[in-house]
Amino acid sequence: MLWIKAFHIVFVASWFAGLFYLPRIFVNLALVAPDSAAERARLLLMARKLLRFSTLLAFPALALGLYLWLGYGIGLGAGNGWMHAKLAVVLLTLIYHASCGLLLRRFERGENRRSHVWYRWFNEVPVILLVAGVLLVVLKPF
Repeated sequence: MLWIKAFHIVFVASWFAGLFYLPRIFVNLALVAPDSAAERARLLLMARKLLRFSTLLAFPALALGLYLWLGYGIGLGAGNGWMHAKLAVVLLTLIYHASCGLLLRRFERGENRRSHVWYRWFNEVPVILLVAGVLLVVLKPF
């Protein structure tokens, strides 16, 4: 089980690394001058590759977490309310990941309506989600 936990942590950390950096690319895309097609194309390429890579990392993170939860019974039974909260954090992380994909598609179509400041705030969401998830798993507060 320790191997599964270790690889789960590695894949979750790697997935979140992508979620930390992708909105930073969005900040830069929102700042690109309209006449700078080469810079815009380069940033879009980086964003597409990072989203694809982050998505690939999410699958083993989720699969290993599901295996720990159902296969080993971690978080099952009475007194494991922390797991319900943790699953809510996972769901919110998946929604955030999907919203990154939608925002990227808007940039690709030239339909971005948000400022670089909005993306700077948007970039803080995965930090909050990661901290919440780690605290729930380590502290098991309820």
